[in-house]
Amino acid sequence: MTLTELKYIVTLAQEKHFGRAAEKCFVSQPTLSVAIKKLESELDIAIFERSKSSVAVTPMGERIVAQAQRVLEEARTIRELANAGKDQLSSPLKIGAIFTIGPYLFPHLVPQIHQRAPTMPLYLEENYTGVLRRQLRDGELDAIIVALPFTEPDVLTRPLYDENFVVVMPKNHPWKNQETIEPEQLADEDLLMLGEGHCFRDQVFEHCPALARRHHTRLGSVTEGSSLETLKYMVASGLGITVLPESAVSNLDLNLVITRPFASPAPYRTVALAWRASFPRGQAVDLLLDTARQCRVQP
Repeated sequence: MTLTELKYIVTLAQEKHFGRAAEKCFVSQPTLSVAIKKLESELDIAIFERSKSSVAVTPMGERIVAQAQRVLEEARTIRELANAGKDQLSSPLKIGAIFTIGPYLFPHLVPQIHQRAPTMPLYLEENYTGVLRRQLRDGELDAIIVALPFTEPDVLTRPLYDENFVVVMPKNHPWKNQETIEPEQLADEDLLMLGEGHCFRDQVFEHCPALARRHHTRLGSVTEGSSLETLKYMVASGLGITVLPESAVSNLDLNLVITRPFASPAPYRTVALAWRASFPRGQAVDLLLDTARQCRVQP
């Protein structure tokens, strides 16, 4: 039994497809398949149930895969402990961020970190909160930048900054003469929102309860976009209005759209950094915390 074989079964359990698992492990499919068969033979148990169209983890396989994940995490900790005695700001740091934060924070964060730690390469990932949570837990990422609330066993979380929500509308919209917008007003409008899976979408609905009742009492519709940048262009075309975090409005074309803040108390989100409690590179985490707080994107 080797760590490589354990990595293979964990990856196959996640992907449920030999081709994708092999690609993720940077090996050929036959290599992956033979290694897993060898491990199953050594343990004298079937970890996976195979068919022509699918791969499923057996009940005993689920317990073995879970233990393999823990073993791999402990092995990573050993490597990290060894590196901790060296320069903590010289080896790569793997950072993840949700889709509605990464594109606006990374352009400011990366140059400043490079200036303060020029020998520490950065691996950057953008994804949904649920995917980043798994990647952090499995050691694929060292730290992630998400919106609170965020809880995970054995993971530390520290707030970075608060960020208000703002309303973005076509330039000729009737609300252009208003100084602020009440959240309840959104329910009457054709609203452009991110699709399911984006936590920012959920936060907008949470802070604007009238939107949850619109299907029963209001006439406005909800149209989904794939990214905040896409929503901006949809607003500019006159399709409706949207709500954005203030960091996303810094590059708006004010010849096409206008923005208005919400009435007090304005809806907002808290952006935070999360990392495994066992991660030994405290200096790298401290640098990331300090730099991210200083380079908060202003509207």
